[in-house]
Amino acid sequence: MPWTKEHIQWLHDTGEVIAISTGENVPVYEFAYDVANEEVMSNWARHFRNHYCSDDEIEILKPEGQTKKDYLLNLKFPHKTKSPGPSIRSGDFAEILVADYLMFLHDYYVPRTRYDRKIIGNESSKGSDVLGFKQKNKIPSRKDELLIYEVKARLSENNVKNTLQTAIDDSSKDEARLAESLNGAKQRLYDQRDLAGMGIISRFQKNVDHPYKTKFGAAAILTDSSCCVETLAEASTNEHSSPAYLEMIVIRGPVLMSLVHALYERAANEA
Repeated sequence: MPWTKEHIQWLHDTGEVIAISTGENVPVYEFAYDVANEEVMSNWARHFRNHYCSDDEIEILKPEGQTKKDYLLNLKFPHKTKSPGPSIRSGDFAEILVADYLMFLHDYYVPRTRYDRKIIGNESSKGSDVLGFKQKNKIPSRKDELLIYEVKARLSENNVKNTLQTAIDDSSKDEARLAESLNGAKQRLYDQRDLAGMGIISRFQKNVDHPYKTKFGAAAILTDSSCCVETLAEASTNEHSSPAYLEMIVIRGPVLMSLVHALYERAANEA
């Protein structure tokens, strides 16, 4: 399997919380990565690359005569410099990191279906950012859980805005587009012949006959110089559609945009 979790060991709960204006405490995580760790970086690059194109498919899908590296950089990955490529890279990186956080640290099933069939690499994917599922057994239960995460990133240096508030605001839209997001994930799982994954999605398409818990998430992924605690503390959940069922997280790390570009480059070079 292409998925790996070694890189998630670099994500640490700092023990710090940000008390936002409506009283909730938002945990702060630090992503203390180590680019000198060749083995973990290489495995992470493979994990990252396979979100866009399975290693088993690159040779078949790329144009004849084109290298795998050029195919990935020119047709599959968001562009390094051509707008809006850098912001798409930033957003995709943040979404994949949150998907890994939910899957490897909180035991959610997270389908990896969001990026590999994009027609234009330099565009963002439609639908909910990250979907996480928990199902105790094959018999539907009210304890089954669907978590819908809205992820916002600000990885450029010294760009201080309330990214957490943006994530909270956009999270309120997720319930309205849930049916489309579930259908899209199920279609891609069918393409991948992942029948087990399709079965999980099917269970969560039956909320009327078989109710389950629906939760929401809002994540702000920030490079250190753009992480202003005072600004984030001004965030409010008053306008969220389900504030009682909303969890939040802030993840910060040093010079994250440089890491993002390095990860895409390695993913292409090692294909």
